[in-house]
Amino acid sequence: MRNRTYTGSMHKDLEMLDSLFLNATEGILVVNDKGKIIMINPCAQRMFGYAEEEIIGQTIEKLIPSRFHSKHIGNREKYTKDPHARPMGKGLDLFAQTKDGREFPVEISLSHFSTSDGQFVMSFIIDITERKRQEAELKSASERLMQTSEALAKLNTDLENKVQERTKELEIANKDLNDSKKEVLKALEVEKELNNLKSRFVTTASHEFRTPLGTILSSASLIARYEGSEETEKRMKHVERIRSAVGNLTEILNDFLSVEKLEEGIVRNNPVQFDLEDFIHSIIEELKTITKKGQQIAFRHKGNTTSVFLDNQLLRNSLINLISNAIKYSEEGKEITVQSTMNGNSIRIEITDQGIGIPPEDQQHMFGRFFRAKNANNIQGTGLGLNIVRKYIELMEGKIGFSSELGVGTTFFVELPYLKP
Repeated sequence: MRNRTYTGSMHKDLEMLDSLFLNATEGILVVNDKGKIIMINPCAQRMFGYAEEEIIGQTIEKLIPSRFHSKHIGNREKYTKDPHARPMGKGLDLFAQTKDGREFPVEISLSHFSTSDGQFVMSFIIDITERKRQEAELKSASERLMQTSEALAKLNTDLENKVQERTKELEIANKDLNDSKKEVLKALEVEKELNNLKSRFVTTASHEFRTPLGTILSSASLIARYEGSEETEKRMKHVERIRSAVGNLTEILNDFLSVEKLEEGIVRNNPVQFDLEDFIHSIIEELKTITKKGQQIAFRHKGNTTSVFLDNQLLRNSLINLISNAIKYSEEGKEITVQSTMNGNSIRIEITDQGIGIPPEDQQHMFGRFFRAKNANNIQGTGLGLNIVRKYIELMEGKIGFSSELGVGTTFFVELPYLKP
């Protein structure tokens, strides 16, 4: 009874295996140790296009492209010596060949078994043509996506670059516009200042010219009346008044001409080498002709050298103005001192008077154009001299300053760099 049951069970198992072999959705081949095909299921027949009777007894290489034959034979013999279940050609692209010579990609798994008839290898074959097509499509789509992504990235970069370029252009244009605006405003400010200067010039000139011109006219008229030799002294007095008035007119005109040249930017610093001590001596000698009665100009120089490299014309005009002011604002009989000091780095020139001094509240405005201290309104002047001197000194890369005490006197100092030719 047990034997019949076993036999019946075994029969069912064989029927089940046969059904699985015949109805499997994978191609199945059984090959002996000589590499010859002894079994092929219907799926494999359809896959390769062979009828069972056409392929049974053929070597497995019949189903492989000819370019792989020699290598496959060696791999098959090697597997036969050490058989074990494994996927075939792991990591490689495997190809099979149909009856009509068409190649197609496959995935193969190997398994072995032994019977009394010998050793056998069972191959499970899957046609992966559709998978490969999908993979290729996916790869192509991925590549297109990558290309599109790269194109978008490039487009984005180009757009960003264009935005940056445009932004930079706009910034430059905006800066140019602002610069132009500033230049226009500056030009308008200069124009306004020039108009104010012209207005002040007319006002100042009409006022300042009136006094010396009146003096010249009245003195000239009086000279004509003094015909006798006994009236020579009176005539000379009026001649001196005319000479002084002409000097005042010359000073006023020089001030206005200097302002015009400075405004036009045509005044330049042109240094030359000369002897400072001799230079100041000559200026003092020249100005002695305008000193008041009893006034003395004392000069002394400190330093081991007297040779300097400066613009002698700018310095001359500056010192003449400062010393003339000291004479103008000092009373008769007062001494004016001029001192020059030279060391290795700088030159300092001081002009000290014992004049009327400058009111404390006016001192901060002394270098302003047309400014005059309130205690000097009755003394001839344009209010331009110190402004011009400061500009001259600055052109020579120096500085000017002063200290003053009302009713005691004033000291102006000029500091200039010690340059070498």
